[in-house]
Amino acid sequence: MARVLPFAKPSDDQPSVDPSPAAATERALLGDLLVETGALDADVLAEALEQQRLHDQRIGRILLANRSISSEDLSAALSRQSGLGRIDLEASPPDRDLLQDVDPYVCLSLGAVPWRHIGGTRVIAVSNPETAAAAMEALGGGAARVALALAEPDAIRRAITEACKGRLREDASLRCPDEYSCRGWQVASRRGRMMAIAGACVGAVALAPLLALQVVMAWILVVNSLTMGLRLVAIFARFKGGRVPISGAPRLVDFKKLPRVSILVPLLREEAVAGRLLEALEAMDYPPALLDIKLVLEEDDAITRAAIGRADLPPTIEVITVPADGLKTKPRAMNYALPFCEGDIVGVYDAEDRPDPSQIRTVVAHLLAAGPDVACVQGYLDFYNTDRNWLSRCFTLEYAIWFRVILHGVQKLGIPIPLGGTTVFFRRSMLEEIGAWDAHNVTEDADLGMRLARYGYRCEMIQTTTWEEANFRVIPWIKQRSRWLKGYAITWASHMRNPAALWRDLGPRGFWGFQVLFLGAITSYLAMPLFWMIWVSAIGLGLEFWHSFPAPLMIGFLASMLLGQVIMLVTAVIAAIDCQRKGLALWVLALPFYWPLGAVAAYRAVLEAFYAPFYWHKTEHGIDGPAQG
Repeated sequence: MARVLPFAKPSDDQPSVDPSPAAATERALLGDLLVETGALDADVLAEALEQQRLHDQRIGRILLANRSISSEDLSAALSRQSGLGRIDLEASPPDRDLLQDVDPYVCLSLGAVPWRHIGGTRVIAVSNPETAAAAMEALGGGAARVALALAEPDAIRRAITEACKGRLREDASLRCPDEYSCRGWQVASRRGRMMAIAGACVGAVALAPLLALQVVMAWILVVNSLTMGLRLVAIFARFKGGRVPISGAPRLVDFKKLPRVSILVPLLREEAVAGRLLEALEAMDYPPALLDIKLVLEEDDAITRAAIGRADLPPTIEVITVPADGLKTKPRAMNYALPFCEGDIVGVYDAEDRPDPSQIRTVVAHLLAAGPDVACVQGYLDFYNTDRNWLSRCFTLEYAIWFRVILHGVQKLGIPIPLGGTTVFFRRSMLEEIGAWDAHNVTEDADLGMRLARYGYRCEMIQTTTWEEANFRVIPWIKQRSRWLKGYAITWASHMRNPAALWRDLGPRGFWGFQVLFLGAITSYLAMPLFWMIWVSAIGLGLEFWHSFPAPLMIGFLASMLLGQVIMLVTAVIAAIDCQRKGLALWVLALPFYWPLGAVAAYRAVLEAFYAPFYWHKTEHGIDGPAQG
């Protein structure tokens, strides 16, 4: 290991360090230094020390998070305590030649960057003296002499991202392993394949129309029966287990050490909701020193940047700028921001989210008590503008069915859970192990749930709610749903490239559950026109050729349709009761008029899967106001 060379005296241009153990033991406590200089009141320090006893965090971080001191106060005190000089990386940036061969991820994790060579000595800028030894070991570069200096954490991160922008940008798109990613979905080759499939279908219908239709009906009958079975299991699981009441916030003092929690909030053209978002984040009931919130903005999103810039951001919130690229998706942005996170747990919120203030407490308590194979937890989603119109009411019912009933059945069966894109929290080590998000997948959340399962991990549902703005306009609803279904189709195709490997990874139950959840969802929507045709025939409005079909097939098909609708309506009523909105149960009868919109979205999704597989339909937020009360 390189030896440390102290400079003659500390100054802004010549950093210094006293590496001797004796000097380290004689250093004043950081809090005392802040009080001595008048930067901190003694009573405030006493309160912060009590928080440190409870949360096992550095006193400087606690004081910053509480807004008791400024970053300048902390930097000056650390310089006095450690004997290290300070560097202004904005005025005197690092030598770019020194950054050519460094690992940016190591630099980010250490909060350190090689700065300059001065008189044969390599100087390394660090944000925290406690990382000095690790920084010298990792970034010494074989130099005979190494010295240390202090720099602002934000300035160090900016220097790293500026010097390594190309690598960080590329890695964000390619982080997911090739065998699981859909980035190999080449549009040109898929178009030819689509034309071939379409031609084969037309040929089959032309040569044997009745046989082709019978085959389609048989397939739909199988899929619909499996979907009904899943819903029945979900209903029985709900009654068998009883309805678990949502308890109050857990007592975090019961845990000896609480983890830091990072929150990723990807934003794109979110001026309308930026202010309310910041209010919701600041209302979270978790020790501020343990929160690490990243607002993830695209480089060319001047609108949101201006809105955020007008706010007085607390020290717990940092803006991460994602370099522009041909690919602009939410998962790519989160992949880019993940190395900047400091937490052991990483969560995701959307711009319009209003989480329960105690939500992070609930998440942390669950993960601390969960088994080592539980990689993440998924909370409920609900809507604050449910009564906007009939579409928002049906949308709310659909989400209640999915999150409060179906996913509990999925968990009960041991089937991998297709995650939602928000209110989902991961153990960071496991998230990084599997390659984080697939930057090209427009339903990156559902794909991630399957990939975690393939690595042997589990996801669990927790009873905590995040409130969102329901999509209440028809065209935006169709665009959003087409993106989801397109992602489901591509996720299914990506994981089914090697069915034998998928079978080995998920086991028989997981494999067939995957087929029902992904292929079943797409099939149900695509089959709706055929349902309508058969209903028309069943009530005696012509279409006599149906009578030539085998009676068992027709009876099974009609019975499946009727029973499927009954089960769906019962599930919807249960979901309305579980989300404590019994009045929504009356709107269950509107669902048959709601599902046809999904059929339109499904056919659009199939076309886009071949012509624009990675295009992200951005949902506009902030159309309705925030929740009242």
